[in-house]
Amino acid sequence: MKPTIFSVLAISFFSIFSLAFKADPPSQVKIKTSAICEMCKERIEKQLAFTKGVSESNLDLMDKVVTITFNPKKTDISKLKKAVNDAGYDADETIANEKSYNKLPSCCKKDGEPMHN
Repeated sequence: MKPTIFSVLAISFFSIFSLAFKADPPSQVKIKTSAICEMCKERIEKQLAFTKGVSESNLDLMDKVVTITFNPKKTDISKLKKAVNDAGYDADETIANEKSYNKLPSCCKKDGEPMHN
């Protein structure tokens, strides 16, 4: 009888313990950017790859929207927008970091012509 009670208690404990530490599903956000060409895409996706909590990013150059999958316990949308800004690009209503923007190749600037598509 005691082994049965112990087994039931152990199973219950581990079930509750595993539910308490179950990972939250990742969140996804779409951010409008000022990206123009393939170099812009590479630059933004690389910046986001090094952003804590980001598991995936994909920039669609046709509509200039980057889709980001992230862990909301490790980052938030404002930090994701800042990462895009720090790469030199606008992110929704936030404007690009001026110093980073000035370092962009001319084809990647807002008035530039896409040369690397």
